[in-house]
Amino acid sequence: MIEEELDPNRPEGRQLANELLRDESPEGELLRDELLEDKLSRYVGQAAGEPVIALDEVNQAMIRHWCEAMGDRNPIYRDENAAISNGFPGVVAPPTMLQAWGMKGLGFGEERKGDRSEAFDELMELLNSNGYTSVVATNCEQVYNRYLRLGERLIVYPTIKSISDRKTTALGTGYFITTETDYKTVDGELVGSMVFRILKFRPQSSK
Repeated sequence: MIEEELDPNRPEGRQLANELLRDESPEGELLRDELLEDKLSRYVGQAAGEPVIALDEVNQAMIRHWCEAMGDRNPIYRDENAAISNGFPGVVAPPTMLQAWGMKGLGFGEERKGDRSEAFDELMELLNSNGYTSVVATNCEQVYNRYLRLGERLIVYPTIKSISDRKTTALGTGYFITTETDYKTVDGELVGSMVFRILKFRPQSSK
């Protein structure tokens, strides 16, 4: 692997690394990208954060606030009889609330585990140190396996799913980082998932 050739503990590795840093040719840039992408690939599959237990169970008050804010008048989210007549055991939560159950809120200055893992922080720092300092969210996709019921509590499991090869976009050159978050009940049932993608990029020079 190229990183073995650039091992700073070996004299020839230090010399090659120094030459690489000074090389501004397209070939030199290609070698630097190859080394960086080799390092980036090692983060794929690692946790993006520690598992987080939702602060609250699925509850009627939060469902009501959500429906009022969204203008959602579906009666199965607020009326037990309507929910039962539609084949549910009782009131259920809107599927689009999935992410809300695992969010930490303002926290009143309290720290919560699981925001970001050490591996995810290292990944961001690696990109920052190589000039990819800007970030933009590009897309989010959610999958709902079933409706959530009142009283259920979720556990959130985020993972670094993939890291793209270097891409050139209208914003600049960078890497797409994709995380996948599984939402499970305390019994381990997977009830939904979310894929979230960002672009860490090197801003284009202003002309």
